[in-house]
Amino acid sequence: MTSFLGIATTLCIGLMIGTEFAVSAFINPVLEKLDNRTRVGIIRLFAAKLGFAMPFWYCLGLLLLVAEAIIFRHGPQLPLLISAAGLWAAIIVLTLLFLVPINNRMMRLSPDTASGDDLREHKKWDSMHRIRVIALTGAMTLFLIAIHV
Repeated sequence: MTSFLGIATTLCIGLMIGTEFAVSAFINPVLEKLDNRTRVGIIRLFAAKLGFAMPFWYCLGLLLLVAEAIIFRHGPQLPLLISAAGLWAAIIVLTLLFLVPINNRMMRLSPDTASGDDLREHKKWDSMHRIRVIALTGAMTLFLIAIHV
């Protein structure tokens, strides 16, 4: 059971971090090269698609990390698992407070009426998103260290 859970947790959070990293390192830099109308249209599509899937994925990652902590509650890895789950939970809260409102505004943009301010707001989202990717990677690192203790 514990090895299955470890594999499931690793896959869930690892694939999610990979997706978030791809948005930051590959997708958004390519979007910067497009004309504003096209860029806004694509931003809207990504904001809607990822904005729908990510809340479930983040919650599943947190639930798996909490399950790991419960299973290993008497083991030496417990502090690392609690730290990973706590960091993951903090990332969710900060995402809800800062990134989700911007994402929701991006979903409502119209390619015909979007302004430079709207695109600057997307750059702000991207900057905060990069910090989130680093924090998620930290949480996964804590988890990986914990399961190999």
